[in-house]
Amino acid sequence: MNNKADQDKKPMSVFKKKVRKYLYIALTFFFLIVAAYVYWSFFFTYSDGTRTGVLQKFSRKGTIFKTYEGELILSSVKSTSGVALASDRFIFSVSDKDVAKQIEQLQGENVDLHYREKKNTLPWRGETVFIVISGSLHKSK
Repeated sequence: MNNKADQDKKPMSVFKKKVRKYLYIALTFFFLIVAAYVYWSFFFTYSDGTRTGVLQKFSRKGTIFKTYEGELILSSVKSTSGVALASDRFIFSVSDKDVAKQIEQLQGENVDLHYREKKNTLPWRGETVFIVISGSLHKSK
């Protein structure tokens, strides 16, 4: 009788092992897909480049996470006297304190900002997807 009970349990234990194996494989793929999405969404650099304009505003703000946020005025059309007639705003964040101190000194000046664009924001990185990595005074040609 004990032999028959062992035979009845055997197919069930084989089935459980197979289900457990496929469940582990499925969970591994799920976590890999989630990890890839998180990396692509928050850490992958979608684009990078330089913007030139007048640094109009730069401040440190936030309720829980204090971040540096700024606004650059991009002049696309200038008059013959050099006054901007048409302009656009470039709103950005700075996550590095040393870069923030450097940019803070350039407020009101014509500057070059080197940035990286991410797909989404993180609360401790800033409010925008544009993260400035360096800034310098613009050298006129």
